[in-house]
Amino acid sequence: MNEQLTVSLRTDAGIRALLARLGSLAADYDKVHFDSSLPGYGLRVRGSGVHSLMVQYAIAGKTRRIVVGKLSSITPGKAYTGAQDLLAKVRRGDDPVAEKNQAKAGAAETFGALLPRFLKRQETRLRPRSYTETVRHLQVNARPLHGLPIEAVSRRAIAERLGKIEEDIGAVTRNRVRSSLSAYFSWLAREGYVDANPVAFTNKAEEKERERVLSDEELVIIWRALEDGPPDQFATIIKLLILTGTRRDEMGGLMFDEISPNLPLITLPPARTKNKREHLVPLSPPALAIVRALPRRTMPDGSPQEHVFGNGKGYQNYSRAKAELDVRIAAAGHRLEHWTLHDFRRSVSTALHDRFGVLPHVVETVLGHAGGHKGGVAGTYNKALYLEERRRGLERWGAHIMALVTGKPAKAKVVKLRRAIAAE
Repeated sequence: MNEQLTVSLRTDAGIRALLARLGSLAADYDKVHFDSSLPGYGLRVRGSGVHSLMVQYAIAGKTRRIVVGKLSSITPGKAYTGAQDLLAKVRRGDDPVAEKNQAKAGAAETFGALLPRFLKRQETRLRPRSYTETVRHLQVNARPLHGLPIEAVSRRAIAERLGKIEEDIGAVTRNRVRSSLSAYFSWLAREGYVDANPVAFTNKAEEKERERVLSDEELVIIWRALEDGPPDQFATIIKLLILTGTRRDEMGGLMFDEISPNLPLITLPPARTKNKREHLVPLSPPALAIVRALPRRTMPDGSPQEHVFGNGKGYQNYSRAKAELDVRIAAAGHRLEHWTLHDFRRSVSTALHDRFGVLPHVVETVLGHAGGHKGGVAGTYNKALYLEERRRGLERWGAHIMALVTGKPAKAKVVKLRRAIAAE
């Protein structure tokens, strides 16, 4: 039973008088001494010296306690007023402890705090590439929503975020992020965190067919802007995208064991290609020079990194790096229409077709598109199909790019890849 003393907890003097009266306390001392004029308001005194001003009340036959503040961090007058407010709520039938617990739980249930559970579930349900895109949409593109309590993420907040994404990146990304957000909120609704999906009825942007082909002049502007900036991983990746026509994630996720130690060749395994087929990427002399100069970095534990770019998971910082590149291009006095990294593939394809006369089925193989010539037995056993033709096309393209950016014709070194692969 709590020891009852005639005390006043409204002033410093009253509290000091109480503690003086108690004298020296045993280490395990832990009792509540209630204020004489405000029933339910007390000072919890501990032998440790950590004393708390608190309110105690009963509701539905159960005793509740709620701390108003530690004695060391709140003035008695302020604590007394706070206790009066809490006890007034109790008299109205409210439960301050339940309200506090609910508010605490709500603060923990933010967009960002609940996201890992959803992503863990999606990792087992989606293909690796789709999962990577979902993570990027929700972790990166939707980051401004992460700190909001999940119930506070309104349709308007989502619409504003989607509008910003469309303005900064484009309609296609807006729509893909919208789909990922809708899947997330549908899961949240089924888990009982929200009553409805706020993504519903947000506008879907009209997607124009992507047909942007970069001109020689535009490619030179981009390349030189890369060289004017810091010699970072983004600049290296972009140069390799221009020279090889590979997809962004194929090059950004490049592994050291995918680079041939002897041949001018990258071998992308099925797990890292869109069509789930092994893809051989011949390297022209300028592309090979870039690849051979790539440093082998180490992990924090001293072991060598498997990924060429990024910090253990491949390169991720495309949006910010692309925005910084656009700023440098504008600062140099150039004005480019909106362009994306995927435009390099279309530019390579167009040049190989129109400028160098490479046959369409060879160009499709350069781009890693699945086609009839890669089906059945041929797709299984003849993975080097059109390799020489691909190599010649990319070497001519690489020489063309280097001539543009240096003003000097570049000579291609001929390597018979088919024979070299067979010899290995």
